[in-house]
Amino acid sequence: MPTTMRDRARAFLELNRIALVGVSRDPRDFSRVVLRELLQRGLDPVPVNPTLAEAEGRRCWARIGEIAPPVKGALLLTPPAQSAEVVRACLEAGVRELWLHRGAGAGAATPEALRVAREAGVEPVTDLCPFMALEGAGWLHRAHALFRGAGRMPGHP
Repeated sequence: MPTTMRDRARAFLELNRIALVGVSRDPRDFSRVVLRELLQRGLDPVPVNPTLAEAEGRRCWARIGEIAPPVKGALLLTPPAQSAEVVRACLEAGVRELWLHRGAGAGAATPEALRVAREAGVEPVTDLCPFMALEGAGWLHRAHALFRGAGRMPGHP
Protein backbone atom coordinates (compact mmCIF):
# COMPACT_ATOMS: atom_id res chain seq x y z
CA MET A 1 0.00 0.00 0.00
CA PRO A 2 1.40 3.44 -0.91
CA THR A 3 2.69 5.28 2.15
CA THR A 4 3.23 8.83 0.92
CA MET A 5 1.06 11.13 -1.13
CA ARG A 6 3.63 10.94 -3.94
CA ASP A 7 3.47 7.11 -3.80
CA ARG A 8 -0.33 7.33 -4.03
CA ALA A 9 -0.03 9.71 -6.98
CA ARG A 10 2.33 7.34 -8.78
CA ALA A 11 -0.07 4.45 -8.14
CA PHE A 12 -2.86 6.61 -9.55
CA LEU A 13 -0.87 7.20 -12.74
CA GLU A 14 -0.39 3.43 -13.08
CA LEU A 15 -4.13 3.23 -13.76
CA ASN A 16 -2.99 4.39 -17.22
CA ARG A 17 -6.48 5.30 -18.56
CA ILE A 18 -7.57 8.32 -16.56
CA ALA A 19 -9.88 11.24 -17.18
CA LEU A 20 -8.43 14.74 -17.16
CA VAL A 21 -11.45 16.77 -16.12
CA GLY A 22 -11.22 20.46 -16.89
CA VAL A 23 -8.92 20.38 -19.91
CA SER A 24 -8.78 23.93 -21.25
CA ARG A 25 -9.59 25.22 -24.73
CA ASP A 26 -6.32 27.15 -24.55
CA PRO A 27 -3.44 24.98 -25.82
CA ARG A 28 -1.02 26.97 -23.61
CA ASP A 29 -2.94 26.19 -20.42
CA PHE A 30 -1.36 23.98 -17.77
CA SER A 31 -4.06 21.34 -18.26
CA ARG A 32 -2.99 20.94 -21.88
CA VAL A 33 0.66 20.68 -20.83
CA VAL A 34 -0.33 17.82 -18.50
CA LEU A 35 -2.35 16.15 -21.25
CA ARG A 36 0.58 16.33 -23.69
CA GLU A 37 3.03 15.02 -21.08
CA LEU A 38 0.85 12.02 -20.21
CA LEU A 39 0.41 11.22 -23.90
CA GLN A 40 4.15 11.51 -24.47
CA ARG A 41 4.73 9.04 -21.62
CA GLY A 42 2.43 6.47 -23.21
CA LEU A 43 -0.52 6.88 -20.87
CA ASP A 44 -4.12 7.02 -22.09
CA PRO A 45 -5.52 10.31 -20.73
CA VAL A 46 -9.13 11.08 -21.61
CA PRO A 47 -9.86 14.83 -21.83
CA VAL A 48 -13.14 16.09 -20.38
CA ASN A 49 -14.60 19.50 -21.17
CA PRO A 50 -18.19 20.09 -22.33
CA THR A 51 -17.10 22.90 -24.67
CA LEU A 52 -14.43 20.99 -26.63
CA ALA A 53 -14.72 18.36 -29.36
CA GLU A 54 -11.04 17.41 -29.15
CA ALA A 55 -7.84 18.27 -27.34
CA GLU A 56 -4.36 17.32 -28.54
CA GLY A 57 -5.93 15.14 -31.22
CA ARG A 58 -8.02 13.15 -28.75
CA ARG A 59 -11.79 13.08 -28.44
CA CYS A 60 -12.94 15.30 -25.61
CA TRP A 61 -15.92 14.06 -23.61
CA ALA A 62 -18.52 16.42 -22.18
CA ARG A 63 -18.96 14.55 -18.88
CA ILE A 64 -17.11 11.82 -17.07
CA GLY A 65 -20.20 9.60 -16.98
CA GLU A 66 -20.27 9.51 -20.80
CA ILE A 67 -16.74 8.15 -21.31
CA ALA A 68 -16.69 4.78 -23.05
CA PRO A 69 -15.10 2.57 -22.09
CA PRO A 70 -15.19 4.05 -18.59
CA VAL A 71 -12.10 5.21 -16.74
CA LYS A 72 -11.03 4.13 -13.25
CA GLY A 73 -9.48 7.41 -12.23
CA ALA A 74 -10.03 11.14 -12.68
CA LEU A 75 -7.54 13.96 -12.31
CA LEU A 76 -9.52 17.11 -11.60
CA LEU A 77 -8.01 20.27 -13.07
CA THR A 78 -11.22 22.16 -12.42
CA PRO A 79 -11.82 25.62 -10.98
CA PRO A 80 -12.58 25.47 -7.25
CA ALA A 81 -16.24 26.45 -7.79
CA GLN A 82 -16.82 23.33 -9.93
CA SER A 83 -14.82 20.75 -8.00
CA ALA A 84 -17.45 19.39 -5.60
CA GLU A 85 -19.94 18.96 -8.45
CA VAL A 86 -17.31 17.12 -10.51
CA VAL A 87 -16.44 14.86 -7.56
CA ARG A 88 -20.13 13.96 -7.30
CA ALA A 89 -20.26 13.21 -11.03
CA CYS A 90 -17.17 10.99 -10.73
CA LEU A 91 -18.68 9.05 -7.85
CA GLU A 92 -21.99 8.65 -9.71
CA ALA A 93 -20.04 7.27 -12.69
CA GLY A 94 -18.28 4.77 -10.44
CA VAL A 95 -14.93 6.55 -10.60
CA ARG A 96 -13.46 6.29 -7.12
CA GLU A 97 -9.79 6.98 -7.78
CA LEU A 98 -9.54 10.77 -7.62
CA TRP A 99 -6.75 13.30 -7.77
CA LEU A 100 -7.69 16.86 -6.90
CA HIS A 101 -4.97 18.99 -8.47
CA ARG A 102 -3.62 21.83 -6.47
CA GLY A 103 -1.74 24.58 -8.20
CA ALA A 104 -1.58 28.00 -6.63
CA GLY A 105 -4.21 28.22 -3.93
CA ALA A 106 -6.67 25.43 -3.21
CA GLY A 107 -7.14 24.40 -6.83
CA ALA A 108 -9.63 21.55 -7.15
CA ALA A 109 -9.03 20.42 -3.56
CA THR A 110 -11.66 22.62 -1.96
CA PRO A 111 -13.03 21.76 1.48
CA GLU A 112 -16.42 20.88 -0.06
CA ALA A 113 -14.90 18.64 -2.77
CA LEU A 114 -12.82 16.84 -0.13
CA ARG A 115 -15.86 16.44 2.12
CA VAL A 116 -17.94 14.95 -0.73
CA ALA A 117 -15.17 12.48 -1.57
CA ARG A 118 -14.47 11.49 2.03
CA GLU A 119 -18.16 11.03 2.84
CA ALA A 120 -18.18 8.46 0.03
CA GLY A 121 -15.15 6.72 1.53
CA VAL A 122 -12.72 8.08 -1.05
CA GLU A 123 -9.42 9.67 -0.03
CA PRO A 124 -8.21 11.60 -3.08
CA VAL A 125 -4.64 12.43 -3.98
CA THR A 126 -4.15 16.09 -3.07
CA ASP A 127 -1.47 18.75 -2.67
CA LEU A 128 0.44 17.59 -5.73
CA CYS A 129 0.92 18.70 -9.29
CA PRO A 130 1.11 15.72 -11.67
CA PHE A 131 4.68 16.63 -12.58
CA MET A 132 5.69 16.02 -8.96
CA ALA A 133 4.78 12.34 -9.37
CA LEU A 134 6.21 11.73 -12.83
CA GLU A 135 9.64 10.11 -12.93
CA GLY A 136 12.29 12.30 -14.48
CA ALA A 137 10.13 15.43 -14.52
CA GLY A 138 13.09 17.64 -13.62
CA TRP A 139 14.64 19.35 -10.66
CA LEU A 140 12.11 22.19 -10.51
CA HIS A 141 9.24 19.75 -9.96
CA ARG A 142 11.23 17.76 -7.37
CA ALA A 143 11.97 21.00 -5.50
CA HIS A 144 8.30 21.99 -5.70
CA ALA A 145 7.34 18.58 -4.26
CA LEU A 146 9.78 18.98 -1.36
CA PHE A 147 8.48 22.49 -0.70
CA ARG A 148 4.92 21.14 -0.60
CA GLY A 149 5.88 18.26 1.68
CA ALA A 150 4.80 15.70 -0.94
CA GLY A 151 6.52 12.92 0.94
CA ARG A 152 4.01 13.09 3.78
CA MET A 153 0.46 11.89 4.04
CA PRO A 154 -2.08 14.32 5.54
CA GLY A 155 -2.05 14.16 9.31
CA HIS A 156 1.41 12.53 9.45
CA PRO A 157 4.65 14.28 10.41
